[in-house]
Amino acid sequence: MYDLKNLNNLNKLGESATSAMSAFNSLNKAVFTDGEIPLKYKELIATAVAVSKQCVYCMEVHMANAKKAGATEAELSEAVFVASAIGAGAAVTHGTHIFKS
Repeated sequence: MYDLKNLNNLNKLGESATSAMSAFNSLNKAVFTDGEIPLKYKELIATAVAVSKQCVYCMEVHMANAKKAGATEAELSEAVFVASAIGAGAAVTHGTHIFKS
């Protein structure tokens, strides 16, 4: 199912929902620019979220964008482990629900 070529269909998707795609593109343009948080950090955050959400497409796009913004493989690796730590923490804390009576 996963094939990076599927991203080529984004234009077709946008043609079918022009208003929504326009809003989505505007959001991404506004978010993924230098601001109080530098673009490199935003892309590292996006990569970590993509890993957590297990969105391979997002991982590919944001890892590449992070590298373009100056992120190193070591920084990307740490971002992956931040995502995994948060995921593990969520699993452990949700595990406390087994004790509800």
